[in-house]
Amino acid sequence: MTGVLEPARCAAVLCAGLALWRTVERRRGAARARTVLRGGASEGRGRAAAWRATVARRWVLSRERRAWLCLPAAGLLALLGESPLPLVAGALAVPLVARRLRAAGRRREREARAERVVALCGAVVGELGAGWQPAQALSFAARETGALDGDEAGVLAAARFGGDVPEALRRAARQDGADGLAGMAACWQVAVDGGAGLAAGLDRLEGALRGHHEQRERLRAELAGAWATVTVLALLPAAGLALGAALGAEPLRVLLHTPAGLGCLALGGSLEAAGLWWAARIVRGGERA
Repeated sequence: MTGVLEPARCAAVLCAGLALWRTVERRRGAARARTVLRGGASEGRGRAAAWRATVARRWVLSRERRAWLCLPAAGLLALLGESPLPLVAGALAVPLVARRLRAAGRRREREARAERVVALCGAVVGELGAGWQPAQALSFAARETGALDGDEAGVLAAARFGGDVPEALRRAARQDGADGLAGMAACWQVAVDGGAGLAAGLDRLEGALRGHHEQRERLRAELAGAWATVTVLALLPAAGLALGAALGAEPLRVLLHTPAGLGCLALGGSLEAAGLWWAARIVRGGERA
C-alpha cells in the first residue's frame, strides 16, 4: 500500500504545481490584455475594436486551459483512494474537457458576433438618419461596433473607393454567426440597383435579427431548468461517494481496490456517461428546434 501511496502523492504534488503555473500564466495574460486594451483605446476607436477582438480571443484561450484542472482533482482522488487509476482517468479527461470548452467558446463567439451585426445595422441606420452617405455611415458603424472582425478592411475599402460592397459583405457573412451581413448585402444591393431606401431596409433587418435573438434568449431561459437537471444528475454520483465516505464506508477503497468495485466503477461510469449524453442530446435538440 505504501508503494502505491508514494507515487500518488508525488503525482498529486506535480498536478497541483502544474495547475498553479497555469493559473499564474492566465493572470499574466489577462493583465497584458488589459494593458493593451487601454493603450489601443487611446489611439482610436478602430484600433480599440481590433484590440477588443484580440482580448476576447485570449480570454477564450485562457478558459480552455481550465481543462488542466482535471489533473489536480484526479491527483487528489488518487491520494485519497491510494490508487493511480484516478490519475489515468484525469489524463484522459483533459482532451475531452478541452474539446467541450472549445465548443462552448465558439458558441459564445458566434452569439457575440451575431449581436455585433445587429448593432451594426442599428448604427448604420442612425448615421443615415443623421445625413451621412451610406459609405461613410458603414465605415463609422463598422469601426464603432467591430462587427466585421477580420473582413473590416475589405468592406471599408469597397465602401470608400466605390467597390462591390454587397460582395464584400457576403464574404464577411461567411463567418460563423455573421449571417445577418448577408441580409445587409441584399439591402445594399437593392438600394443601389433599384433606388430603394437603404435605411428602411436595414431598419427592418435589424428588427428581424433582434427578434430572432430575443426568441433564442427566451428559449434558452426556458431550457435552463432542463440543464439544471442534467447538472444535478452529473453530480449525484460524487454526492453519493462523499456521503459514503462521511459514514465511514470507504467507497474509494472498495471501488479502486476490489474486483467487484472496479466492475461497478466501470459499469456505473459507462451508464453515467450514456445518461448525460442522452439528456444533453434531448436539451440541445430543443435548442436547435
